[in-house]
Amino acid sequence: MQMSVKKGRTLVDLHRGEEAVIAGFHLPDDISRRLMELGFLPGHRVKAGTSAPGGDPRVFEVDGSQVAMRGETARFIQVER
Repeated sequence: MQMSVKKGRTLVDLHRGEEAVIAGFHLPDDISRRLMELGFLPGHRVKAGTSAPGGDPRVFEVDGSQVAMRGETARFIQVER
C-alpha cells in the first residue's frame, strides 16, 4: 500500500521527546506493509526517541513499541502535530 501525502514534516524532523501524529507515507509496498505491521499507521501517535551515536538510526515509539529506523526510511513518513 502506498500513500501520497503533501510535503511537510517527516519523522526525521522530530526532536528527541517530540510527539506527532502519522499523516501518511510514500514507500514501496513491502516496506509500507512492514511499517504498518509495526504500528506506523496514519492517525497513530509517534514519539522520537534516542539515536545511535552518529545520529542514524533513530528510535521511534509507536503503539507501545520502540522501533529503530534509518533516516532514509523515516524521511518518507509524513507527520503532523
